[in-house]
Amino acid sequence: MKWKNALYHLSLVITVLLSEMSFAQVPADSTAADSILLKQIEQQMQSGIQPAPQQARSSLSFNPDIGVIGDFQGSYISKEKRNFNAYLNETEVSLQATVDPYIRADFFLSFSRDPETGKYGAEVEEGYLTTLSLPAQLQLKLGKFREAVGRINPTHPHALPFIDLPNAYVNYFGDEGLNDEGLSLSWLLPNKKFYQELIFQATSGLSESPSFFRGDNNRFIYLGHLKNFFTLSDNSTLELGFTGITGPNDSSRTTNIGSADLTFKWKPVKMNTYKSLTWQNEFYFSRANLLDSFSINSFGMYSFLQYQLAKRWFLTGRYDYAQKPYDKKIVEQAYSLTAGWYATEFSKIELEGKTTNDNIDKRFYQAWLRWIFVIGTHGAHQY
Repeated sequence: MKWKNALYHLSLVITVLLSEMSFAQVPADSTAADSILLKQIEQQMQSGIQPAPQQARSSLSFNPDIGVIGDFQGSYISKEKRNFNAYLNETEVSLQATVDPYIRADFFLSFSRDPETGKYGAEVEEGYLTTLSLPAQLQLKLGKFREAVGRINPTHPHALPFIDLPNAYVNYFGDEGLNDEGLSLSWLLPNKKFYQELIFQATSGLSESPSFFRGDNNRFIYLGHLKNFFTLSDNSTLELGFTGITGPNDSSRTTNIGSADLTFKWKPVKMNTYKSLTWQNEFYFSRANLLDSFSINSFGMYSFLQYQLAKRWFLTGRYDYAQKPYDKKIVEQAYSLTAGWYATEFSKIELEGKTTNDNIDKRFYQAWLRWIFVIGTHGAHQY
């Protein structure tokens, strides 16, 4: 057997030498062919000496997907003494993985800048577990998460097509939005005609929110959301959603908010990388009960239209209308325009200008420049 192995190895060596001699007359682009041939010979030699080992499971498969998102901004506001600022607005670190066939874990850590003090702080922006195999099209989520209010609240700010948030959204939910600890149960309805999802959420209550407050005596915030998604054609879709929220306010009474969202998207199949259009709207109706016999009703909305001009260029115009939830006599109106250059899926640069006026103060102007970059792995956002 030894002389057979020696003869086998000698024949392989001769094959290599003959191959080198024959390819010596070939131009330099034969390097790839040589490498492939040598790898094949090495594999044959190894298989001739010993059987192929069983592939071991790599420990790397247990590591979560890790991503980092940087948000650099420069800003201008006409009514402030210090008009210009440049800063790192936020760094987001995401850790996401499938724990087992039954559970998925998603954690988002935020290192953000306080706009008033300029100091940075760290917090868990989101951290939750999601079930993957419940029966009857049910899915349960536990932890801290962005609640299912319309289209903006579930989306991280860096993924929005504008830099500042709509006035109505901020007036009702604050700069951080509804982001709380609790549970979420969703049910995919058995509707064969179009997509329908029903979501119920119960959270402990927010310590900082214009509309809600962390209540006493086990009072929680309850939310219900119905999502309806229609495929109109190969090029267009329509989403219609309804949300109801009820919870304690800082007067130890109850605030109720109803909202509706409408989103139309157009993306032609033949030019899907060069042209698209999105029209998105949200409407908020609030009833804040402040005393036993006294309540305030208010309304707010926004509407934006985004058009893709070219492969990497987007233009977004937005209109805001907002009443203050505790003083509906104060009415704000704002107009903004954002130009975005989406270099790749890993970076984008946006420039936004905005003008705001209300019936109390005089009109003022704002502008922002934002540069977003992504390194590592980051999960896709909602469609």
